[in-house]
Amino acid sequence: MEVPRFPTLLLFVVLSRTSCFANSQSFIGVNYGQVADNLPQPSATAKLLQSTSIEKVRLYGTDPAIIRALANTGIGIVIGAANGDIPALANDPNFAKNWVNANVAPFYPSSKIILITVGNEVMTSGDHNLMTQLLPAMQNMQNALNAMSLGGKIKVSSVHSMAVLKSSEPPSSGSFDPSFSDVMKGILGFNDATGSPFAINPYPYFAYRSDPRPETLAFCLFQPNAGRLDTNTKIKYTNMFDAQVDAVRSALNSFGFKNVEIVVAETGWPYKGDSNEVGPSMENAKAYNGNLIAHLRSMVGTPLMPGKSVDTYLFALYDEDLKPGPASERAFGLFKSDLSMNYDVGLSKSSQTPAAPKTPVGPSPKTPVGPSPKPEKATWCIPKTGVSDAQLQANLDYACGHGINCQPIQPGGACFEPNTVASHAAYAMNLYYQNSDHSPGNCDFSQTATLSPNNPSYNGCVYPCGAR
Repeated sequence: MEVPRFPTLLLFVVLSRTSCFANSQSFIGVNYGQVADNLPQPSATAKLLQSTSIEKVRLYGTDPAIIRALANTGIGIVIGAANGDIPALANDPNFAKNWVNANVAPFYPSSKIILITVGNEVMTSGDHNLMTQLLPAMQNMQNALNAMSLGGKIKVSSVHSMAVLKSSEPPSSGSFDPSFSDVMKGILGFNDATGSPFAINPYPYFAYRSDPRPETLAFCLFQPNAGRLDTNTKIKYTNMFDAQVDAVRSALNSFGFKNVEIVVAETGWPYKGDSNEVGPSMENAKAYNGNLIAHLRSMVGTPLMPGKSVDTYLFALYDEDLKPGPASERAFGLFKSDLSMNYDVGLSKSSQTPAAPKTPVGPSPKTPVGPSPKPEKATWCIPKTGVSDAQLQANLDYACGHGINCQPIQPGGACFEPNTVASHAAYAMNLYYQNSDHSPGNCDFSQTATLSPNNPSYNGCVYPCGAR
């Protein structure tokens, strides 16, 4: 999990407030590791997942009890072939057929298996033989699925460390390590031909651990910061996650694979660690995972992939108490073994608790005061002058992550142009305010917004308004 240091038709806007952030969302998944001796029964885990907005689960193996427990839940399941299986998969097509017959056929389609990962971080394992056998293993696995008429339904890929990149900073310079470029091109050709994703493990946590400055922490936690300018593209990145994912996008593009989609197979932050570890804390873990979820829900995307959220598997569902290494390795879990939360990032369907707000982003709480007359005039919520792009991006993520319809500021939407953080944040902040009963406290955004009687609508982009 090593990470380099480096993130027109008139549209009728629906103004009714929704709670979509508490519903299932296909881009939010979770890793279910099993290096532990205190995990709940699979049936209890299945019920827990159904109570959340998590729609996909990644297993590192093929535990039949878990796969069976997830049957008829609608939860997508990623299963994994171990690194140790790769030589047999590569050299014996019958081994691949038997693997599929044992681990897929008895469960599918009741259990919604969507992806098989062949190996984990093989390309950075240092095992040259294993690296060269990875593609043949993936091909034989695909052929075995095809033989069962499952090739178009279940994809095959492999999971990679960010260390497959030789360069990741700035994001536009993202490129693969040339020492295994031929093997990587073969794997990417397979991904492209079969429509399977390129799965990657970006960890801003490790980037901060290697550069533990306060400004790096804010950049990694999606909190307000000065941002980092990519001097090649003139794009200012406001968080490490986007920078890392876009570095992968640039590397894929540089090899000519612009159509291969990215899946974030792992990302997370530990909530505790040893006394000499930099970064682990409950506060940081809640900020990273909560703000990441808000960012994904906003559907803003990354600068190089705007308007959609990358499928992201959070690490991890539970702590794994038998993992070796520093204490942080055993403290990535979102939930405890008794099914209670280690900390709340707003995943529960039964709770309207939002993802952890960035600091400081959300509307300020109002101090109760006596009734005052409401002006009978239209008002809009707009950013104050001089607010940084980083703060505006945080406001944008907060607003779009809380149930409003941000489709108009996505590509093709009536308000997508101008494609700037300032313009998109202005639209989202206003819509959040309009959907919140026109309460002045919901046009605060930590004193970065203000009410205005002037209509900011332009050229077919209609900013909703309301009389107060």
